[in-house]
Amino acid sequence: MSVQLLDPNVSKKNAGKFASRAQTKRAKFSSLHSLRLPRHFWHINQLEKSLTMETNNDIEDMEEEEEFGFSRNYFLAKELGSSGKKSARKLSEINLVDEQELRAAASNIEPKHEKEVVALMNSYKSLYSKWVFELRCGFGLLMYGFGSKKALIEDFASMALTDYSVVVINGYLQAINIKQVVIALAEVLWDQLKSKRATSSGNLPKVQQPFNSRSMDDLLAFLNGSEAEDKDCFICVVIHNIDGPALRDSETQQYLAQIASCSCIRIVASIDHVNAPLLWDKKMVHTQFNWCWYHVPTFAPYKVEGMFFPLILAHGSTAQSAKTAAIVLQSLTPNAQSVFRVLAEYQLSHPDEEGMPINILYTVCRERFLVSSQLTLNSHLTEFKDHELVKTRRHSDGQDCLYIPLTTEALEKLLMEINQ
Repeated sequence: MSVQLLDPNVSKKNAGKFASRAQTKRAKFSSLHSLRLPRHFWHINQLEKSLTMETNNDIEDMEEEEEFGFSRNYFLAKELGSSGKKSARKLSEINLVDEQELRAAASNIEPKHEKEVVALMNSYKSLYSKWVFELRCGFGLLMYGFGSKKALIEDFASMALTDYSVVVINGYLQAINIKQVVIALAEVLWDQLKSKRATSSGNLPKVQQPFNSRSMDDLLAFLNGSEAEDKDCFICVVIHNIDGPALRDSETQQYLAQIASCSCIRIVASIDHVNAPLLWDKKMVHTQFNWCWYHVPTFAPYKVEGMFFPLILAHGSTAQSAKTAAIVLQSLTPNAQSVFRVLAEYQLSHPDEEGMPINILYTVCRERFLVSSQLTLNSHLTEFKDHELVKTRRHSDGQDCLYIPLTTEALEKLLMEINQ
């Protein structure tokens, strides 16, 4: 490996060469830089840049202003909604039509498409034989679809079930005693067995006790007993609107399912409520009722079924008034409901008085620990008066008395509603 020693004179020469090369490059760069655009093009370019920046700033300002305006309007609406006056209008101020006039007007409405409806009803008659066969096989028939199916089911019973005993239950009525229904079925079955055995052997089993005094379990056991030897001998139970208001509770539906599972009972029923299938569980549908579903729209008006329901556009009846008051009371606190109950019980027990004095109401509520002060009672009374549940009138001795503007019957129903 050889080491070369640098001569100082040689290094100076190289440095001079490097300096000359750098001057040459600077000269080339200056010559290229001299070929730039004219000055007015530079001003236009700067103007475009400034306009672009101003436009972007304006857009950002508009977006911020819009967002701020939305927030300001939101909080302003909140303030106006909370501080504004509430409407003083009440439901009782609506000028409602008399119920008899409204029903008379509804009955005068001419039905449409009468020929098509009659043809549709006649088409269902071809299914009668199939329905009877399914009843004999142990199934139940459930009719659903738009329109009243009362006329259709009764026509089927009168034409195709003449060889069987038929019991009709109108589920659209407001009150039905399910035990009386089971007693009626037991009596019909007993008469049927008695007439059949009288013609055959003449030996009749004795009834240990009347059906009226028997329990539900004994009655159901009798309906499902071994007395009915002929499986083709059964009682057909027609239930119009098995989803009616008097039959919707779970206990009644359980009893109906047990009746349907009896060996000598067959059920033909109709439903009209959209949530009617929710009344039954899987066992009730497939084992006890054993439904055969039939979509039989009749497009017939609910004249008979709707007769027992108050009309919305007409003056409310006693039951409707009690139901409306119960709905209002359910939105109040339990203490407020208890205070109202005290006032209602006093009004029922003192029908001849003009009302309950406020001091007596406060004393009773204080003894039952419902209120702690007169201020608390006044707050409850304010709620009652705002909802028109309670009114005030002057007693003969000059003091103010509280009373509930309901009839005795409506007030009793209201107490039953809120006590449940």
